[in-house]
Amino acid sequence: MAFHLVLVHPQIPNNTGAIGRLCVNAGASLHLIKPIGFDIDEKAVRRAGLDYWDKLDLHVWESLDDFFANNEIADNAHFATTKTNRPYFEATFKDGDFIFFGSETAGIPENVLNRYKSQCVTIPMTKDGRSLNLAISTGIVLYDAIRQTYETFPKA
Repeated sequence: MAFHLVLVHPQIPNNTGAIGRLCVNAGASLHLIKPIGFDIDEKAVRRAGLDYWDKLDLHVWESLDDFFANNEIADNAHFATTKTNRPYFEATFKDGDFIFFGSETAGIPENVLNRYKSQCVTIPMTKDGRSLNLAISTGIVLYDAIRQTYETFPKA
């Protein structure tokens, strides 16, 4: 079973495009939670040159409430945030887990982080950096999850 990357209110189309490519290559599903800061209809995707987008297992949700109403989230989820001290490499990932990332400008909403406080993870950074690019962050965490479950990875 593949991992699920969940982008909550993504704002930058190039980040989401790179994350879509990452998901195709990693065998992961991509969940986009509206509102989204750009157009993802077929014409816009084609114009952006995302020729692999049709290979993407894409799910678009009208809201966070819609997502949570249709997906059972318990200990099968991890929430990437700068608002915790727990590094992502201390988390135990399992096939099928959901890995949440917030928007480039606001992160994951505070009420969600508070509800899943024990499942929050962060990418260690020096005091000189504020945050990493969203596409880079998703790649770091997703590929550690794959490393932990590599025996079930659908290799080329």
